[in-house]
Amino acid sequence: MRILVVGAGAIGGYFGARLLEAGRDVTFLVRERRAQRLRDGGLKVQSPDGDLRFSNPPIVLAQDIDAPFDLVLLSCKAYDLQGAIDSLAPAVGPDTAILPLLNGMSHLDALDARFGADKVLGGQCVIAATLDAHGAILHLNTMQSMTIGERAGGRSARIDAIAEQLSGARYELNVSEDILQSMWDKWVFLATLAAGTCLMRAPIGDIVTAPGGEALLRGLFDECRGIAGDNGHPPGEAVLARSRTFFSERGSLMTASMLRDIENNAPIEADQIVGDLLARRKTAPDGTSLLAVAYAHLKAYEARRARASKG
Repeated sequence: MRILVVGAGAIGGYFGARLLEAGRDVTFLVRERRAQRLRDGGLKVQSPDGDLRFSNPPIVLAQDIDAPFDLVLLSCKAYDLQGAIDSLAPAVGPDTAILPLLNGMSHLDALDARFGADKVLGGQCVIAATLDAHGAILHLNTMQSMTIGERAGGRSARIDAIAEQLSGARYELNVSEDILQSMWDKWVFLATLAAGTCLMRAPIGDIVTAPGGEALLRGLFDECRGIAGDNGHPPGEAVLARSRTFFSERGSLMTASMLRDIENNAPIEADQIVGDLLARRKTAPDGTSLLAVAYAHLKAYEARRARASKG
């Protein structure tokens, strides 16, 4: 199976490198700047589960794609989605499957509109990774999992064949028979984490020890899970229990990657992770919407950043 990984950043680069290590037929679709860096220094991964280095990783530019791929693994930031869609289009043929690992849900509509819903799988990943100043991928802890599935539910020969290719690569691979629920569960968790840690500019452990901090996180989580329920995807009891434990953990250094982006004055996925969730709310909150306050905070950051870039 020919696998095209769109981009060689923190997420795509990590999972693509693990698949290369496992002997899969992987090619990275990159822009010229990233291509040159990979030609000069190779693809490097630093991870608690084992470092990797490929001195000459297989790469391709969009204009040089000359045949369809069997599977396209898409893991770009949501604000780069349209550019990524345009770049990967030449790789999509009649039998190509597209596996997006983006946050939220809005990317599904964009991919469906361009390629057709029958080609677009559901997927999500859990990993903390970033790029260092030299372009190496830093895996920040031991979490590394990917969950995939048919959006219509159940199992299929297609998803089983893809799972066979993606498994055995030193990360956890799960096939969900209700992938949309899995994606909603992650979205609720991530929106709470992003809203809470960005609003307070602090990790979970610092927030829960502050007066009213644990109540703030609990209120954000309850609001996010309520929106999921409004849309027919309430988290199950196991997810609720894990999340409540996570958002009350003393000493936790966990933050959202969005907070790291803010601290680095980088673009953020405010609209896709928090704004789109708010837009899907069908039941008015009881009192002030904490999620709306967090979203206003994120949009104020974007406005200030945009103004500075013009100045």
